[in-house]
Amino acid sequence: MSTAEPQEDSFISHLVELRTRLLRAVGAVFLVFVVLFIYPGASAIYDVLAQPMLSSLPEGTRMIATGVITPFMVPMKVTLMASFVVALPVVLYQAWAFIAPGLYSHEKSLALPLILSSTLLFIAGMAFCYFVVFKTVFQFIASFAPDSITPAPDIEAYVNFVMTMFMAFGITFEVPVAVVLLVKTGVVDIAKLREIRGYVIVGAFIIAAIVTPPDVISQFLLAVPLCLLYEVGIIAAKMVKKREKKLDNHDLSV
Repeated sequence: MSTAEPQEDSFISHLVELRTRLLRAVGAVFLVFVVLFIYPGASAIYDVLAQPMLSSLPEGTRMIATGVITPFMVPMKVTLMASFVVALPVVLYQAWAFIAPGLYSHEKSLALPLILSSTLLFIAGMAFCYFVVFKTVFQFIASFAPDSITPAPDIEAYVNFVMTMFMAFGITFEVPVAVVLLVKTGVVDIAKLREIRGYVIVGAFIIAAIVTPPDVISQFLLAVPLCLLYEVGIIAAKMVKKREKKLDNHDLSV
């Protein structure tokens, strides 16, 4: 038997494992979607999402739907997004379970803390966006509308905007996890992270200018948390390295 055959079998087994993990992740999202679709329902979920915009519009004003099937598809899209967030721990676990066989035992011990912290930070980013950013930005934009104009945003454009912002802030709040992983895997050390702090600040404002609307407030509200979370990541990485050093010293003494 040639050496190419075992390699081919290993590659196929990895593909099968990947397919299994993807199906489980998609199944978890679909299951949550069915539950949310039944209760509280797609319309109720959309109404919650639309509240920040509606509160900034003149009293009695509603958003509009210009497409024929938009009133049906948009709430479904919002429910699917909510399902993904609720099922995020399962999705992250499936991703971790796929790569876990190639990790050392001490690296596998990071699974639960990383899954929990990644989920909580992503949800925290979305919550910050919903309760702080949307309220501030929508009221700021509404204050510039002339009296001769009655704003009536399209619901599809609104949901696309909201989903983009949610992803931007959710990913931004994952910065501490990314920093810890970079230090943990030895890609960079803490001294280097402190050294490039200035570049990170500049990069944060550039990223904020790209992914947020063209107003100073929303850019500021994304860039500042990104910089603060970078510092949190450095502190967390320092604590992880201290813990590793203590464990190493304990092993040597034993």
